[in-house]
Amino acid sequence: MSMKIKVKTPIVEMDGDEMTRVIWAKIKEQLILPYVDVDLKYYDLHVSNRDKTEDRVTVEAAEAIKQYGVGVKCATITPNADRVKEYDLKKQWASPNGTIRSILDGTVFRTPIMMRNIPPAVKSWRKPITIARHAYGDVYKNVEMRIPGKGRVDLVYTDENGKEQQRETVHEFKGAGIVRGVHNLDKSIYSFARACFAYGLAEKRDVWFATKDTISKIYHGRFRDIWHEVFENEYREKFKSAGIEYFYTLIDDMVARQIKGEGGMIWSCLNYDGDVQSDMLGSGFGSLGLMKSVLVSPDGHYEYEAAHGTVTRHYYKHLKGEETSTNSIASIFAWTGALRRRGLMDDTFDVVNFAAKLEHSVVELVEHGQMTKDLVSLTTTPNPRVLNTFQFLSAIEANLREKLGR
Repeated sequence: MSMKIKVKTPIVEMDGDEMTRVIWAKIKEQLILPYVDVDLKYYDLHVSNRDKTEDRVTVEAAEAIKQYGVGVKCATITPNADRVKEYDLKKQWASPNGTIRSILDGTVFRTPIMMRNIPPAVKSWRKPITIARHAYGDVYKNVEMRIPGKGRVDLVYTDENGKEQQRETVHEFKGAGIVRGVHNLDKSIYSFARACFAYGLAEKRDVWFATKDTISKIYHGRFRDIWHEVFENEYREKFKSAGIEYFYTLIDDMVARQIKGEGGMIWSCLNYDGDVQSDMLGSGFGSLGLMKSVLVSPDGHYEYEAAHGTVTRHYYKHLKGEETSTNSIASIFAWTGALRRRGLMDDTFDVVNFAAKLEHSVVELVEHGQMTKDLVSLTTTPNPRVLNTFQFLSAIEANLREKLGR
């Protein structure tokens, strides 16, 4: 066998849960390690190990990404009450993705993997739409209360010296209800804006941003104003030179425009909007199994992962020895994304080229009519050949070996 392609700088690897963990190991075994000599700094984010380490392993993985610059992550469980019982956990640990996003202060960019024989559900979409999701605050760091009966809830700001500076009444309750408090930081909003504008420049694509500032005049209005300031002061001339545009509108207008447009832009969203709209786009362009995801920090750190979850149903079939047909494409593209970024950062273009060949091996296989079961209802290919989980990976491996001349 030919010599392996050398990766100069380590990549942080974060293992995960359930069926995606099974696939993750096979991807490394068949598609990565036979061809690439890479130092993987391994962190096991299996839910039981997060429980065992009091979730320190997640924090350590995020800090390692800060050290080495590039990470690749398998899908993980965010435990609810049922999962606590199932895995005998100490508590409902926080989302690993949320923890990593908070530590890196990053923006999540999700982009569909387009294939000629899997057309988008929206007929006008001809180009991929990238969702840029602000990865801090909002409902993901909210504080909530059940209100048992009559009374008043106030929003109060007390300065660092303990002096009350502002007070607003949230609601005068006449009976039982609920209340929530959310927050955000100017620093994070500036980072979000700069990350999106920088990504737009790098990709040479228009950047669109939307809030609901007509209703949320202070909270959403602050996002609007910071984005305007950053664009005018730092990016207007750069965008003009690159021949791209920045467009701002309300979120409801944005959704209407997206449904009728041809795509191609970077659609920047607040945290909750981005969470919802990325799933909508994943389904609209075919499947969450065909969705790439990368977290980009303002310091130039990158974490790549699949946009989907751990495929629990297939995992339990797998444990029973039953055949599954699980789509591994997004997990493979997480690895290729990390390798490509590592190669670009290290100026090792044989690594970049390997990532491109592996991606081409995947796309070519599907476009030639061989795919996992989830794609059969989406494809225009007549009589596609359905492969099981491991046949699909082996077929990709055969394609890759041919492209590499192995």
